[in-house]
Amino acid sequence: MASVADYDRAANALRQPARIIPGGAPDPDELVRCAALAASSHNTQPWLFRIRAGEITITPDFSRRCPVVDPDDAHLYKSLGCAAENLVHAAAAQGLTAEAAFDPVADAVRLHLESAGVVRENTLFDAIFKRQCTKTPYDGSPLTRDELGALEQAGREGCAHTLLFTAKPRIEAVLEYVRRGNESQLNDRAFRRELLAWIRFNPGEALRNGDGLSGRTSGQPSLPRWIARHLIGLVLTAKGQNETDIRNIRSSSAIAIIVAAGNDRAAWIDAGRACQRLALRATALDLRSAFINQPVEVTALRPQLESWLGLNGMHALLMMRLGRAPLAPYSLRRPLEQVIIRD
Repeated sequence: MASVADYDRAANALRQPARIIPGGAPDPDELVRCAALAASSHNTQPWLFRIRAGEITITPDFSRRCPVVDPDDAHLYKSLGCAAENLVHAAAAQGLTAEAAFDPVADAVRLHLESAGVVRENTLFDAIFKRQCTKTPYDGSPLTRDELGALEQAGREGCAHTLLFTAKPRIEAVLEYVRRGNESQLNDRAFRRELLAWIRFNPGEALRNGDGLSGRTSGQPSLPRWIARHLIGLVLTAKGQNETDIRNIRSSSAIAIIVAAGNDRAAWIDAGRACQRLALRATALDLRSAFINQPVEVTALRPQLESWLGLNGMHALLMMRLGRAPLAPYSLRRPLEQVIIRD
């Protein structure tokens, strides 16, 4: 039976920094490894990478979609954007430029790779191996003006940009939307079934799958699935989740909301890239981040949130909380051979 130590060894091994060989040939597998460390909804990793000479294409893997929480696949495409952003920074660390663009005909993100002639130092590349979704409480300390400016600048891509809130009344208002989102989602049997399918209740289950929401990352005890399935009804409730979110959000230093001028696949990918770059910049600043997407996932809530934000036709696509906290255990990833398509 796999232990917590086995899990931690595997998760940490995935995040060993890349070895850059000056003047060496580009390593596309290493680029994909870095890309796959990106964020994805429920850690579904819904991507496939096709490697060709001078190009890597990221395509959606619809076998890993979540039709209840993400019926239009918006989160799925945002995840592709997150992976593309990681790949851009990993390419720069190999002396390459990577121009990423959504191809609507191929329904994929294409990254054209060319030699830049020099390996550029990039703190965001270094942050790829440390970034995580830290689901614990933060210490509530305020962010500096320079930190806020760096985060706001990082959270821009294409038609997407980031709104940052630090004032307590604004954070309390966001908390109310999250609370209402929990009430809607966790009282929905279909949502609970889908979420349950992606929860990994013990290290062995997590290691076998290499994906999903491991209890290890949020400090939950390790349990056999058959026991956990009987207990989950007592734990996975709107009341319990609200208690957790109230504590976590009130401990946060800032709330980030990624908004975009569009609400289609191209805009979702822009939002994913902006979100990932924001998370990488936060990591480089020794800040933590975690998603609080309930208000953008519940169809009835999103227009109310957008009206409160005064978006005037723009769309709220992702929400995160930010703050200072120790690193938590990391999530796992699937083997590269499961996500690479070789021509």
